[in-house]
Amino acid sequence: MTTSFEALKNREESLLCRTYGRYPISVQRAEGSRMWDHEGREYIDLLSGIAVTSLGHCHPELAEVMARQARKLVHVSNLFYQEEQLDLAEKLLSTLHCTKAFFCNSGAEANEAAIKLARRYMQRVRGVDAHEVVTLTGAFHGRTLATVAATGQERFQDGFAPMPAGFRQAEWGDIDALRAAITPATAGVLVEMVQGEGGVRPMTQDYARAVADLCREKGVLLMVDEIQTGLCRTGRFWAHQHYGVEPDIVTSAKALANGLPMGAMMTTDEVAQGFVAGSHATTFGAGALVSSVAAATLDIMKRDRLDERAAAVGGRAMARFRAIGAKLPGTIEEVRGYGLMIGIVLTFSGKEVWKELVARGFVCNNTQEKVLRLVPALTIDEADLTAFADTLEDILARR
Repeated sequence: MTTSFEALKNREESLLCRTYGRYPISVQRAEGSRMWDHEGREYIDLLSGIAVTSLGHCHPELAEVMARQARKLVHVSNLFYQEEQLDLAEKLLSTLHCTKAFFCNSGAEANEAAIKLARRYMQRVRGVDAHEVVTLTGAFHGRTLATVAATGQERFQDGFAPMPAGFRQAEWGDIDALRAAITPATAGVLVEMVQGEGGVRPMTQDYARAVADLCREKGVLLMVDEIQTGLCRTGRFWAHQHYGVEPDIVTSAKALANGLPMGAMMTTDEVAQGFVAGSHATTFGAGALVSSVAAATLDIMKRDRLDERAAAVGGRAMARFRAIGAKLPGTIEEVRGYGLMIGIVLTFSGKEVWKELVARGFVCNNTQEKVLRLVPALTIDEADLTAFADTLEDILARR
């Protein structure tokens, strides 16, 4: 028997804490870049679980890996050596300059690990009394108390005072403001090379290099949050690779296991000295099943050159969106991003446009009030992006 949408809403209200502003869709099943609701309506998914299912929903190769591993080993805790973790670490670390990994369950936990490592490395290895972490305005680093404090936005902190101490913010794009925020108590600077929740805002080349140079000059750690931008999303395996910088710490999650909970904090041999046995841990992080799926996800990304595909497909999509803006003056202010991390900045609130897109079968995200954020599967058919562009053009033309 099919459950009605209203029945599902009423059931949720009686069972779950009201922490989410749900989209008006009840997803029953999904495959590739398609989702279907309980009434059989089909949607083109341009959000991919907020940059999570980068290989598409229910990828058949990953489903086979899950089934096979589930019959072999799922969880024994991190008290034991597990080959699956090591296979994953080798494959992940081969994609960037880092040489050590810590696995966890989410992006917030990966950033927590980065914050803890930065403090402990400065205090226990360098012998410096430094603990503060500097972030940038518009940032989003997670929902735990520490990462909400790092995020520095009042709307995420409302009602949770007092915030943990040890965090400062500098104005995005202002290197002089960042210089002023760094003090002898600073352990590290935590940034996103492309802000996601902040409206798909990429750093400029000059600013990114200036941030890296300043961290080296001041002797503080450069930490890059690649939770959303990493794993081929921006057209390189990691967004920081667009800028030619090598962070001391890199965090990852979201797409790492294509929908299973997995996060990672990666660093250098030098900085990894900050952690010793017992200084940090997780119960579930990198269990055998999720590690096997994450390793297979990386294999597919490399095999299918999804970084190159994201760059090519995303470049053509952004060109089309810019053409729409030129054709319909006063509608699109800017199109920005890298690869398949795209922000279409409207000249007005995007809420009604977003609603109309959903009604016509296209799922994206409206952030910072007027930015349509697209983070589709890296495998998405270009015809789906063309259909979205045609629909968006029609909606904007009717305003």
